[in-house]
Amino acid sequence: MNYHFVTIEGNIGAGKTTLAHLLSKHYNARLILEEFADNPFLPKFYENPGQYAFPLELFFMAERYKQLKDLLQQKDMFQSLTISDYLFTKCLLFAKVTLAEDEFRLYHRLFEIIHQQLIQPDILIYLHAPVHKLQANIKKRNRSYEQNIGDEYLFNLQETYTHYIKQHNIKTLFIDAGNADFLGNEKHLQVIYDALEKDYEDGQHYLTLP
Repeated sequence: MNYHFVTIEGNIGAGKTTLAHLLSKHYNARLILEEFADNPFLPKFYENPGQYAFPLELFFMAERYKQLKDLLQQKDMFQSLTISDYLFTKCLLFAKVTLAEDEFRLYHRLFEIIHQQLIQPDILIYLHAPVHKLQANIKKRNRSYEQNIGDEYLFNLQETYTHYIKQHNIKTLFIDAGNADFLGNEKHLQVIYDALEKDYEDGQHYLTLP
């Protein structure tokens, strides 16, 4: 393993946190999980997106920045690898979908000031699943405030993620997670383990699960 900071990303319900837990256990890595449940605006946003999108995204950005800055500055001699279940840039990607144009311009200015202060991951694992799979996972985990998320919202997030990754030539393992079962299928996990043993050039590297 030549990587010290691995980030897992994907749409809502793609399985980011599950995979992050499994990888951190396998590699004895430090784990950074997004604390989305602490955002008081999240349930309100799903009920009234227009009114609560801006405070929602500001709260997320502030919390993600504080969490990443604090944890990544700490040195742990027993854990040389850190795994996160979110990319800080998701702040900007979600805001692009949820905010009005004038709000997004202001948000983007704040994001640029903060973003340059953080360490960027060595490699990104992106879990790509079709919207119907995402919806099935959302229903299965049964968070009350997520049950009315629309297909169009998920599709727009998916498009925004993939466009950003390709545009910025980020070193990415692009996983087709349409049939992913990381908890129940060891072969699916082994694909990730094997991939992380290799060195990659910048850009997207596509992997399929057996």
